[in-house]
Amino acid sequence: MKHWIKVFIASIFEILWVIGLKHANTFLSWSGTVVAIIFSFYYLVMAGRYLPASTVYAVFVGLGTAGVVLSEIVFFHEDVSIMKLLLIALLLVGIIGLKVITDEEKDGVEDKWNGDY
Repeated sequence: MKHWIKVFIASIFEILWVIGLKHANTFLSWSGTVVAIIFSFYYLVMAGRYLPASTVYAVFVGLGTAGVVLSEIVFFHEDVSIMKLLLIALLLVGIIGLKVITDEEKDGVEDKWNGDY
């Protein structure tokens, strides 16, 4: 479960840096965007060491996409439609499904990064 929390944290930072790319206009806001990028990819890589990379990336991108769309609606008054909300819900159902069918740990696979063979 702790590795999935890393994916969730990475997704939160992804939402922050994507919003930062669109709205940053000062040195401080650009610095925050860069920091969010660094944290986002750090947590993504750390989770990918223990979980299947394809599932981790799909969950990361899906949560990030849903989060950015919802953030734009809530904080920046982007247009909202029933279809947009239904598609976000469908995306989240797919993400949850991927998480449910993916094993928590890679059974029988050693940690090649730490030399645990």
